[in-house]
Amino acid sequence: MKGPSSLVLGVALLAVVFVPCLAKDPPYYILQCSKSDPKINECLTRTANHITQHIRRGIPELDLADAEPILIDEVSISLGSGPDAYRASFKDIEARGVSNMTVVRMRSNVDAIEFQMAIKIPKIRAKANYRSSGVLIVVKASGGGDYWGVYEGVRAVIDFAGEKYTGSDGETYVKVKKVKLDFAVDKISMGIENIHNGNTVIQAAMNLFINTNSQELLTEMKPSLKKKLEVVLHNFLDNKLLSKVPYDTGSNESIYQHEFTGATDGDETKFKEEIGSRSS
Repeated sequence: MKGPSSLVLGVALLAVVFVPCLAKDPPYYILQCSKSDPKINECLTRTANHITQHIRRGIPELDLADAEPILIDEVSISLGSGPDAYRASFKDIEARGVSNMTVVRMRSNVDAIEFQMAIKIPKIRAKANYRSSGVLIVVKASGGGDYWGVYEGVRAVIDFAGEKYTGSDGETYVKVKKVKLDFAVDKISMGIENIHNGNTVIQAAMNLFINTNSQELLTEMKPSLKKKLEVVLHNFLDNKLLSKVPYDTGSNESIYQHEFTGATDGDETKFKEEIGSRSS
């Protein structure tokens, strides 16, 4: 991923999850939350959705001018083994629709600087440069073209853990200790157009295969995609946001650890199992 437009899908939102509890003078795009609030997770959910609205319009102070598209350099998949194994790469991926995300649930341990957020995105549209090699449905599938995809009902869980350190100015800051994410998609439609060699048989075979096996292909893509997203989340949080916001060490409020506000244990388990069932 590259560029400021690649930061949506929870990057700035994940950061603001704990900034409201730490910032001394929160900026206009953040709703302040108190650690002593018994409904802190509800407050964190509201402020995360509040900053989403500002991200769509742009936040100059964070060098966020364009929320869309998200740019990903490359994702590759490989099916089967041997010289005829099907291999495909998707380069220069552009995805739109991520900024329409909604944070639906939060879990937090503010004093331990640990947060988890569950998000939903109605629809993501993507396009990329596609190249493949090998055999697909007994058809030689070597070539390239234009990939398009529509992903509906996207659900994701993002886990963040931070740790404190002292900056060169003597202030206390937070840096990333861990960022993990997982996601699932309810419905996928995708296809290949403008095959470079003009072979309509190959194009028809590929489109039949990828739409019949869309969830399986997403499973193959997920390891590479998750790693890229986790790296960009980590780098952005450390370099673009956390290093600019001092940790408020003057707070003497008590420690709280909350479960998903407004959800039962069964709801949380069901959500996690649903995501996990499609993890690789």
